Amino acid sequence: MDEQAKKTALRGISYGLYVIGTKLGEDVNAFTGNWVTQTSFSPPLVAIAAKKGTASSDGIHDSGVFSVNVLESGQKDLAFAFFKPISRVGNKFGDVEFYTQTTGSPILKDALSWFECKVVHEYDQGDHVVYIGEVVDAGVHRSGSPMTLQETGLFYGG
Repeated sequence: MDEQAKKTALRGISYGLYVIGTKLGEDVNAFTGNWVTQTSFSPPLVAIAAKKGTASSDGIHDSGVFSVNVLESGQKDLAFAFFKPISRVGNKFGDVEFYTQTTGSPILKDALSWFECKVVHEYDQGDHVVYIGEVVDAGVHRSGSPMTLQETGLFYGG
């Protein structure tokens, strides 16, 4: 296989950039992810992936819930803030305010929109775990265009 052709072809897949949250016992956690897609209308199911062996993946596995915060185009700094561990103090991750709803997973006040899921299937796949969640709550903070990975200058795939 031509490795460069494979990377170029896989980088043609369109991705959004999201902040995915979950519960860690009585605490919460969040990370930036881009593997998010709706897999069913009825019931409303969403697939996400989280890197194996991380606090986030373990939290989703243990709690059975997660939130997806849809970022708005131009919120690159917000997305990048969750590329590394960020300390929680009260209802903030650093300077980023959040609240909780149905599942107790964090919902960012600055997100464009959000939804919360209850895990219904889990698949151990390569270096990630794929979680299928049923949407149990959702909300919209404002209208706008969702952020894409392309606008950040980052590439994923290969």
